[in-house]
Amino acid sequence: MYIENPKVTAKDRQRAQKCLECPVCRRARRKQRGLAYWLVKKLEGRLCPNCRAYEKVYGRKAHEPPSSEML
Repeated sequence: MYIENPKVTAKDRQRAQKCLECPVCRRARRKQRGLAYWLVKKLEGRLCPNCRAYEKVYGRKAHEPPSSEML
């Protein structure tokens, strides 16, 4: 299981949940290739607050596949 960052706020968790529900991010995590993957890997990590919150809450980038513990 991942170790929680004590600085994670409720707002971070809400934004991370939106990243989990986002069709572009979800496809990038699932397929690991294609346009959605490239967009999330190159652009959204810098531009999207939901992707940044996902990284803060789960300790992995928004384009990386989920660990078996997260499923």
